Amino acid sequence: MINPSNNPARLVLPADWRVLFFGVALTFAVTLFFGIAPAQWASSVKPISALKGGDHPFSRRRLMHALIAAQVAFCFLVIFVAGLFVTTFERLSQKPTGFSSDRLLVLETVAKSPQPGIYWDQVADQLREVPGVEKLTLAGWPLLSGMNWNRFISINGGPPNPQVAYFLNVSANWADTMKIPFQDGRDFTVTDVAPNVAIVNQTFAKTYFNGENPIGRFFGRPPLPGQVEIVGLISDALYRNVHEQPLPIAYFPFHTVDDQGVAKPTTDGTFLVRTSSANPLALSSNLRREISRMHPEFRVSNIRTQTEINQAQTLRERLLATLAFFFGAVALLLAGIGLYGMLSYSVLQRQREIGIRIAIGAQIADIARGVTNSVFAMVVVGSLAGFALGITSTRYVQTLLYQVKSTDLGMLLVPIVTILAAALLAALPAVLRAVRINPVEMLRAE
Repeated sequence: MINPSNNPARLVLPADWRVLFFGVALTFAVTLFFGIAPAQWASSVKPISALKGGDHPFSRRRLMHALIAAQVAFCFLVIFVAGLFVTTFERLSQKPTGFSSDRLLVLETVAKSPQPGIYWDQVADQLREVPGVEKLTLAGWPLLSGMNWNRFISINGGPPNPQVAYFLNVSANWADTMKIPFQDGRDFTVTDVAPNVAIVNQTFAKTYFNGENPIGRFFGRPPLPGQVEIVGLISDALYRNVHEQPLPIAYFPFHTVDDQGVAKPTTDGTFLVRTSSANPLALSSNLRREISRMHPEFRVSNIRTQTEINQAQTLRERLLATLAFFFGAVALLLAGIGLYGMLSYSVLQRQREIGIRIAIGAQIADIARGVTNSVFAMVVVGSLAGFALGITSTRYVQTLLYQVKSTDLGMLLVPIVTILAAALLAALPAVLRAVRINPVEMLRAE
C-alpha cells in the first residue's frame, strides 16, 4: 500500500471504542498465553526445594538465555531497519532541489474558456502591485508537482535522440523568481514565443551537446516542423520527482503560437508568487480574490506553498520513518525491560552465592562480571543474529530506500551502540544490588 511514491498510503487512526476493546483484549490474551508456562513451572515446584531456597535448573536457565538472545535479535532487526528508513527520509528531505521554495506561493489557475496570453500577463502585472508580493511569474505547472511534458528531440536535423527531453512553459523572470541562476545566455523577453526559442538546463546541454555551450544552437521536435533556438542556459532543478536525478529540460515561453504563427490561448496556468512575508499563505485569500476580480474568467483551483509540494514528495518516506522509529523505540524498551528482569532474577536466585563470594574477598569487578557475563554473551549472540536478519531483510525493502546501504558503517553502529547502551543501563540496577549484598546477613540466613 505504501510502495507507490506518487500515491502513498495515508494512515487514518480513529481512537474509538473498537480500538480500545481490541487493545484490552489483545493485552489479556497475550498475558494469558505467555503466563501459562511460568504458571506450570510454579505448580511443579517441590516443597522441600522451595524451603531450601529454590533451585534453578540448567535447562530453564538456558531457555531464559535463549529468549533474551531472541529478544535482542528482534530489537536489533527493528532498529537496523528503522535506521535505514530514517536515513532515507533525512537524505531525501535534505536533497538540493536546485531552486528556492522559501516564501513561494503557488496559485494554480484555470479559465472558463481558453484565454489569450495577453490576459494572463495583465493579471500577472496587476498581482505584482499587491502589497506583500515580492516577485511573481507564470508557469504551466509548479516544479515537483508530478506533472510533465516530454518527447524525443533531434539535434542539427538528425534522427530523434533516444534520450527523451522534458519541457515546461514559463514566462520571463521565472528563473529569477525560482532563484535558479543563469549560466549563460539571456532570459525570455516579451516578444519571445514558443516554440521559437527555449532556455535549457545543464543536463540538457550535457545530454545532447556533450557539455558544450548550447547558446545559439538549435533542436527539433519531430514530427513537428521548425527548429527551436536555445537562447539561455540555467542550472539544473528537479522537475517532477525528488527521487530522480536532474532531467534534460527545455523551458519554452509561456506564450505559444501554432504552425502559422497564430497565438494559441490557454485554459490553465500557475502563478508563482514570492512573498515578503515568512508565511506565504497569509496572502492566499487576498490573491485569490484579486485574480477573480481582475478577470472574471479566471478562477484559482488550488493554492499551495512550494514547501508543501516538496514535502508531499517524501510523504511515504516520512510515514515509514515515523513508524519505524516508533516500533524501534518500543522494541528497545521491551528488550531493556527483559534484560533488567533477567538480571534482577538472576541476582535474586544467586544472592547467597554472591554473599559467600563477597565474604571470601571477591572484588566488585568480579561480582559484576559474574552477574552479567552470561546475559551479555546472549546480547552478543542476539546482535549477531539480528545483524544477519537485517542484511537478509534489506532485499525486501530496497525499493523504499534512497542512497543508503545496509552495509554502511553508520547503519551498523546505530543498533550496536543503542542495544549496548540499553544493556548497560538495564544491568546497572542488578549489579548495584549484587555488590550491596551483606554477606553477614546471607550467611546468618543460611
